[in-house]
Amino acid sequence: MRIAMIGTGYVGLVSGACFSDFGHEVVCVDKDARKIELLHQNVMPIYEPGLDALVASNVKAGRLSFTTDLAEGVKDADAVFIAVGTPSRRGDGHADLSYVFAAAREIAENLTKPSVIVTKSTVPVGTGDEVERIIAEVAPNSGAKVVSNPEFLREGAAIEDFKRPDRVVVGTEDEFARQVMREIYRPLSLNQSAPVLFTGRRTSELIKYAANAFLAVKITFINEIADLCEQVGADVQEVSRGIGMDNRIGGKFLHAGPGYGGSCFPKDTLALMKTAADNETPLRIVEATVQVNDARKRAMGRKVIKAMGGDVRGKTVGILGLTFKPNTDDMRDAPSLSIIAALQDAGATVKAYDPEGVEQASKMLTDVEFVENPYAAADGADALVIVTEWDAFRALDLTRIKNSLKSPVLVDLRNIYPPAELERAGLQYTGVGKPSRD
Repeated sequence: MRIAMIGTGYVGLVSGACFSDFGHEVVCVDKDARKIELLHQNVMPIYEPGLDALVASNVKAGRLSFTTDLAEGVKDADAVFIAVGTPSRRGDGHADLSYVFAAAREIAENLTKPSVIVTKSTVPVGTGDEVERIIAEVAPNSGAKVVSNPEFLREGAAIEDFKRPDRVVVGTEDEFARQVMREIYRPLSLNQSAPVLFTGRRTSELIKYAANAFLAVKITFINEIADLCEQVGADVQEVSRGIGMDNRIGGKFLHAGPGYGGSCFPKDTLALMKTAADNETPLRIVEATVQVNDARKRAMGRKVIKAMGGDVRGKTVGILGLTFKPNTDDMRDAPSLSIIAALQDAGATVKAYDPEGVEQASKMLTDVEFVENPYAAADGADALVIVTEWDAFRALDLTRIKNSLKSPVLVDLRNIYPPAELERAGLQYTGVGKPSRD
């Protein structure tokens, strides 16, 4: 089938590349001429493992192309996916849908055949209704059908998630649209029985927000349990394993740490809260989750200060990991931002290393020295803090780390090292949700 993908950000580029790898003919459209020029040179605008090779192979095969010309992109398309940004709107936290509605209007102006217009962007309940209204207003005889098809991709594992999904959710009650969407996703059924869940459009839109909010609640729950573990002498990792073995709960998203960040959970929980408030159905659990998570990030900075004796003025802190999670360069709402701000406000000097996030971090952080490897972050520092659990940090030479530090303090905010291993290396260990080892 011929597919147009409007937007070459994280969702649009990964989805477009994967659809082309299924054998569909895909044109990715973006107004950013510089981004399209770089894609023509196989330079990815985002870091996602394996994406450059996937794009290159499908461009070479003639199934994937890029353009700034939306009219060219949607010409004769069987389906047009809207994959533009929906950031939090300044002032009130609602999702900013201006890019979605602008794309819908321009698509309608350029349709050449009855097509399925698919909202891939994360949008509040009722957005599809407005997209449908816009298309009917601009092109009343287009025969276009509007569908919701939310994405469930994890940054750092997006290609695998797309090709081997837990589920595909499609929101439409139109039979023509169902047939088109079945054909688009048919390659998934050739290798496995990935369930395609057809629902109403509003239900589909809510599924995405509800899923992200529930995962955010799960993360925040185990973080609060970690705080309790520290007070009562329990081990949060063992608690996580113990409750995660219950298949009603599951072990995923039960890893204590410095709080969630990224492009989805922060903005989606806010948008869901606003939708609920507008409909006089407040989601108090989600509201508490947002408040607790925001406070936790700054609290992790205070945790580092406490591990360093309570006074960091004039001291240097080495930071390992800046991105909100490993295998991405995404710095949006990363815990490192709040942690570093807390340390700097307390008078500390910060130097940091991240395998992929320095370029983005340098736009968001000031007065931070970015170094070339983990050992440079430790060299001469009064403490070393693991903020993001990159694989590159899991097998460090701990003796070298200890000898590089001015004071042998290591704060592991991701619990990637056994405390005894760090202590054998002569390091003063602080973890998350761990019993005191005094």
